[in-house]
Amino acid sequence: MTQTNAQPNVLLDGASLPDGCAVDTVEIARVARLIEAMPGELDKLFSQREIEDAGNGPGRVASLAARFAAKEACLKLFPRETALNTITAMDFSVVKDEYGAPHIVASPAAEIVMGRHLVQTIKISLTHSESTATAVALRIQRILKPSWGGRFLFRWLPYRRAVILENLNRVYGANVAPSQIALLAQAHYSHLLSLLKELIQFRFLSEARKKSIVRVEGVDGMIEAFEAGKGILILTGHFGNFEVSTVAGIEHFPQVKGRIHFLRRPIKPKWLSDLLTRRFNQAGFGVVGRRGSLEEIVSTIESGDAIVFPFDQYARRPEGIEVEFFGQAAGTYKSMAVIALATGAPVIPAASWREPDGTHVLKFFPALNPVLDDDVGQEIIKNTRAYNQALELSIIRHPEQWWWVHRRWKNQKPRK
Repeated sequence: MTQTNAQPNVLLDGASLPDGCAVDTVEIARVARLIEAMPGELDKLFSQREIEDAGNGPGRVASLAARFAAKEACLKLFPRETALNTITAMDFSVVKDEYGAPHIVASPAAEIVMGRHLVQTIKISLTHSESTATAVALRIQRILKPSWGGRFLFRWLPYRRAVILENLNRVYGANVAPSQIALLAQAHYSHLLSLLKELIQFRFLSEARKKSIVRVEGVDGMIEAFEAGKGILILTGHFGNFEVSTVAGIEHFPQVKGRIHFLRRPIKPKWLSDLLTRRFNQAGFGVVGRRGSLEEIVSTIESGDAIVFPFDQYARRPEGIEVEFFGQAAGTYKSMAVIALATGAPVIPAASWREPDGTHVLKFFPALNPVLDDDVGQEIIKNTRAYNQALELSIIRHPEQWWWVHRRWKNQKPRK
């Protein structure tokens, strides 16, 4: 017995309604037969945490059956992606909090799918009788609250509005209503306004105040990577206020000052490019020119230092190759994969974002596992795709704070 009830959500100003719900019921005896037929292979159906939480008592089978129903209910919330095998049952798992309440944990693939539907989280409810287990999954939509200034800019000073809306439609247009796209665009203009205000104010703050407005996460992993001596490639993009979070963030681990170098393309006018370079140098960062700098990059990596690689900009051939980004081909730099595979340097994703209270977070994530392939060309493509997916995760977590003004899918036809 299965039921599904999904309703399109209308995201209103400052409020949202559940985007849909799905119900799945399974026979406990059926799950018992599955368990009996797959001894030692339960990890094909459940996460290790789920197996442990189910215990070994008389309620074990019913507990696993409820989790099985929860996975199926979650899949029903995203029927198109389920049909395309973009997500599977193993992309959702059920964990209990300290009070024993069940929660859904999504894999990176599932988190990206949820993000492209502007779903913040999935609420889950589990129950079972003597013969059946039932799960109810409820989509909770992300609430977007553009500021008055963001609304004003969107309406009256629409800098690159057509590009922003085209980009947003590429990522979200197949899954959400046009009103949500417009609301997200307004929230992005709110972010741009905050970014400008912060850049002006930042120079007048004391060193102690600058340090206090940024929280850095993942420092221990970064320090361990430096101590390994293989060099580091930091995979990032234009997230949050990347200028403020990096300049203030390095004060939290000053032992690496002078050992992190930004890969930057010269910008015009020259005085502005020189100003930004000088500002980074004063903060304790090195700057490496992107063009014609392969030898310098490799030398920096081999010395054990880190290169910060902004990876979210369009790359034309021969530097770029067409690799999937949010389901569409996008010109993407291949040099990062080439350098990582040649030097063995770990690739560590990093992102920054602004919290609701105005403070900033700079986070370093665990290093990505390299993808190996006998075909060198495919190896480069597969690793580059993995880098793009890491960026997708950071974007959908704080969608209004990415740099949507850039033509990331240049030369690709707009989504209809």
